[in-house]
Amino acid sequence: MRFVRRWFWLGPLAIAATLAASSASAQTTLRAVGFIPKNDPVLVMANTWVSEVNRKLSGKLRINYVGGPEVITRFQQTEAMRTGVLDIIFLPSGDYQDQVPTSPAFVLSKLSPSEERKSGFYDFMVEEHAKRLNAHYIGRVQISPFYLWTKKEPKTLADLKGLKMRSGVLYDRLMREFGMVAVTINAPEVYTALGSGIVDGFGWPVTGPLKRGWLDTVKYVIDLPFYPASNVVALMNLDKWKALPKETQDALTSLTVEFEPTMVKHFNDEQDNEWKAIGSKVTKVKFSDAENALYLNAAYNVEWKALQDRAPDAVARLRTMTGN
Repeated sequence: MRFVRRWFWLGPLAIAATLAASSASAQTTLRAVGFIPKNDPVLVMANTWVSEVNRKLSGKLRINYVGGPEVITRFQQTEAMRTGVLDIIFLPSGDYQDQVPTSPAFVLSKLSPSEERKSGFYDFMVEEHAKRLNAHYIGRVQISPFYLWTKKEPKTLADLKGLKMRSGVLYDRLMREFGMVAVTINAPEVYTALGSGIVDGFGWPVTGPLKRGWLDTVKYVIDLPFYPASNVVALMNLDKWKALPKETQDALTSLTVEFEPTMVKHFNDEQDNEWKAIGSKVTKVKFSDAENALYLNAAYNVEWKALQDRAPDAVARLRTMTGN
């Protein structure tokens, strides 16, 4: 029997294809969704973060940011992330406060995201999310104080009583404290709700209402900002996080640490620009000095009380870690 040895030659194109296939197989692709449309100004830096990840971690990690509530409705996103249907979500922590009782502390922080990493708050929240939500807490993607916006001028705190106010969980306790009626409405539906009289106003940061047309009917804003840290965070399914190589985990964390000061500066600058754009479309109002103090204190007191009821053992630590 005669044996013939055959030699095969792999040309440059074949070698390149082989290497490309190997690189593609090493890259992890994750699917992300936000609680509001991805082109909303509130999530502009979430888009920036995704772009930075895809650029700097190319070949290792890619995030496919597919959209917002049109993909999976807002209040189903947490469960979808927990079970692995979604890999990453951008959403307010108030949406899952029943699962993570300490999550209201996000809005009570008086520290910058960078300071939170030094104070222990970041690590605390990483542990809480892993333990209670099968999630890895990546970090914050938005900061901005909140305001209450109304159709009619509130001259005193008593004028707030009975107002039907659009809420998104975050403001519920504060609104009820002053006799307002909190109505949970998804952001894309607020314009219609305002125009039809379903609500008399809304809670929201300064970024967004003008672009969304909400200021067509709402003409007053209570100029007493609260919760400047906001509570829009990025979470990743914990199983997907654990499946990433340690090198990729570290790179993603480092990238996020570098991203945070840029994110903070963007929203601080954006707030100034937005007020200029709003101009005289709304009138800023305040109350007496005593009522102003009562209003702002209530914003924090109602949330600390809720935390005391939900997570009494953690409150003292959280006050320290959030600069309170």
